Amino acid sequence: MEGLKKFSKDVSLNLKKGDIICLSGDLGSGKTTFSRYLINSIYINQNKEPPIIIKSPSFPILLTYDLNNFDIYHYDLYRVSKSSELTHLNIFEEINSSITLVEWPGIILDFLQNFNYFSIHFDILDENTRSLKHNLIFS
Repeated sequence: MEGLKKFSKDVSLNLKKGDIICLSGDLGSGKTTFSRYLINSIYINQNKEPPIIIKSPSFPILLTYDLNNFDIYHYDLYRVSKSSELTHLNIFEEINSSITLVEWPGIILDFLQNFNYFSIHFDILDENTRSLKHNLIFS
């Protein structure tokens, strides 16, 4: 967990409005844990008190976190089965003025071809060990 916490802190130092982070991997592989660490780090970088609770957006699909100059939009698209549902989420309307985290991004990847985004894939090696593969995708 300490490695994931440090990685999320390092990522947070380089984020700016308009950045998109796509998180993929099996259930329980660490996507939401990474998101919690990342959101906390962003708040700390902005000299703001981090949220007390950062839940998984699995049920509501979207959770929003307000900061001084931008918002963090945290999506979980696991239950989204049709690309037409993305329109109802207004997912593209706020991308340029926010930091966007997307768990289970498979359904949205074709729509990101005009955006630069970070891709992080989580693999479960054993009960306590995860492997991360990450890269920056340029449009």
